[in-house]
Amino acid sequence: MPCYRCGTRQDDPDRGASPWMRGVRSDRQVLICPGCQAHPGWPDDFDRCPICASIHLVRRLGEVECRDCGYVADPGHGPADPVGLMVPEVVEPDLAEEVEQALARVLRRLPRPAGIG
Repeated sequence: MPCYRCGTRQDDPDRGASPWMRGVRSDRQVLICPGCQAHPGWPDDFDRCPICASIHLVRRLGEVECRDCGYVADPGHGPADPVGLMVPEVVEPDLAEEVEQALARVLRRLPRPAGIG
């Protein structure tokens, strides 16, 4: 997952805690790189907990949980259309291709010829 501000991809982490920070922005899980964290005002882009105003939120399985106070938002309170149904998460169109290329590199496989799948 790239940094939501600059698009930089996270490298394999060294030992210890990652300098990258994750959070929730517009009800979607995002990462922010250390360089963008140096810019003033970046925390204002993140969603905040309605109970304690923390930006330490995690989105998983349709729920948003505050890592500071433990509040869990009801899955039905995400971005909604006028009928109240959850809006599907947007997936980058090149992500599947990027994952396939990464797996091919790791597993030392040749890419599949077009039309075979």
